Amino acid sequence: MTFSDSPAGSLFHRRHVLALGATLAGSLGSGLLPAWARSGTHGLVHGRGGVVAAGSGVLSGEDIALEIAEGQFATGGRSAHAVTVNGTLPAPLLRLQEGRTVRISVANRLREQTSIHWHGLLVPFQMDGVPGISFPGIDPGDTFVYEFPVRHSGTFWYHSHSGMQEAVGLYGPIVIDPESDDPLACEREHVLVLSDWSPIHPHEQMRRLKMQSGYFNRQRQTLAGLLAGEDQPLADRLAWARMRMDATDIADVTGSTYSFLVNGHGTAENWTGLFQPGERVRLRVINASSMTNFNFRIPGLPLTVVASDGNAVKPVETDEVQIAIAETYDFIVEPGSAETYAIVAEAIDRSGLVRATLARQPGLSATIPTLRERPILTMRDMGMDMGGMDMSGMDMSGKETHGMADHSMSMRDPSVAPGVKMGPGVAMLSPMPVDRLADRPTGLEDVGHRVLTYAQLRSRDPNPDQRTPSRQIDVHLTANMERYMWSIDGKSMSENPEPIAFQLGERVRVNLINDTMMPHPIHLHGHFFELVSGQPGDRVRKHTVNVLPGGKVAFDLTADAEGDWAFHCHMLLHMHAGMMRVVTVRRDTAGEE
Repeated sequence: MTFSDSPAGSLFHRRHVLALGATLAGSLGSGLLPAWARSGTHGLVHGRGGVVAAGSGVLSGEDIALEIAEGQFATGGRSAHAVTVNGTLPAPLLRLQEGRTVRISVANRLREQTSIHWHGLLVPFQMDGVPGISFPGIDPGDTFVYEFPVRHSGTFWYHSHSGMQEAVGLYGPIVIDPESDDPLACEREHVLVLSDWSPIHPHEQMRRLKMQSGYFNRQRQTLAGLLAGEDQPLADRLAWARMRMDATDIADVTGSTYSFLVNGHGTAENWTGLFQPGERVRLRVINASSMTNFNFRIPGLPLTVVASDGNAVKPVETDEVQIAIAETYDFIVEPGSAETYAIVAEAIDRSGLVRATLARQPGLSATIPTLRERPILTMRDMGMDMGGMDMSGMDMSGKETHGMADHSMSMRDPSVAPGVKMGPGVAMLSPMPVDRLADRPTGLEDVGHRVLTYAQLRSRDPNPDQRTPSRQIDVHLTANMERYMWSIDGKSMSENPEPIAFQLGERVRVNLINDTMMPHPIHLHGHFFELVSGQPGDRVRKHTVNVLPGGKVAFDLTADAEGDWAFHCHMLLHMHAGMMRVVTVRRDTAGEE
């Protein structure tokens, strides 16, 4: 059953739908949850016998069987079609062992093709699970066996790379234990999978965004906000209007339709993980959302960051972390004497949040925090680093207005990006993009506590390849946000652009330039790369990096995995609209972009 958000229909009918939805929320939602994701879990407890998983829903060993099928999922009084793995949503937790070879058979019981991509795992490209790039896909009724060596430890996840299946439930966590003793081992571990869910199918979301790019934005600026001094000053608003841009357009699909979840639980369902005072608790946090970057915090409890994207980092203590879509972070926390602590994942645009609870015993609920004031973009997010210039004092009828018009023109100057194909799909080019690795992420610029930046992350272990790159390439993230067109270098994936070619073993610097006003979590399959910040030996290694609006990120890559690999924005609708390319690594490839 799929429920529309349309206001059509009688009040009587809607009341009955809501009542039915509330019933389904209890019967369908909880029934789909695997044991590892259920509330009240003791987590993964370390003892003499090693790691012991609390409850079932955790699959381990060298031979694993997964079955993908249709189902129903409900939360918050709303129910809709879902795609499940072994009958659960989220999918089973896979607990693998570094140094082993694993065989995972995936049976497709859907009426359409499916696939599974092992996000962040270094596998042969034929096992990477991207239809049309690395393998044909799994047809209805067929079974495909993925077989690959487990080459590294850490926190990862898996999801479909077919259609929009990831958005309707086909995602699950992967925990890989190291061959030797784990230096990050704690008395207790909890796995937290963050996600977004809507009864509106993602294909319908895309259709609505194509009709109106701000369809789901319910936080636009108003006359009342202007008069109260809560929104942009008039001069700023006029400047943005002239450039046909919206300073509140931060997330395409928002809390106006999404329910935000922790391990499949909304705030009302209150996922609870247990602890005992004095324990060190490791939180393995995965953002498995389709379209939501989350601001993650535990008020009153500092977060010590010990790993990012499965790679250990030198410990950094902070209070809040923006976890982009497809990123993973490992935190160590040390709960004190309080009965409960609120785990808070707030959407980047502050249109909603989900609260879970760390508690000393089952049945307790932490306080639900209020949503903070929604953020507003600035000229820096347009790629115009104007030194914090306040336009509120400008005489918009004089030469300042002409200056803003000049800026508007410069945002469409093709000379700043000669490699970009100009056309209706490219509305702007960042005229002055700056490295924003040391910037606080979007919306967290002015919060009154510590916020993690990429520049703070340092690899715990020396990077295996510290050679100076032999060449560099620019990759522009491009869009016409008003028409909901997304691309790389002005070309969408449907235009079949030439692959980005690397020679096997070469060292390349890739400059990602965000020519849009929205952050983009960019993921490269089959490789880790090092963000260019700090000394070469300890640069953090990532598989996904969030490129802030109007900014740029440089990473160094050793192209050490032969084959064809997907390279894309991990905002699902952006990827499906065309923000995706193929990276090809060949022994005989020496071409340049």
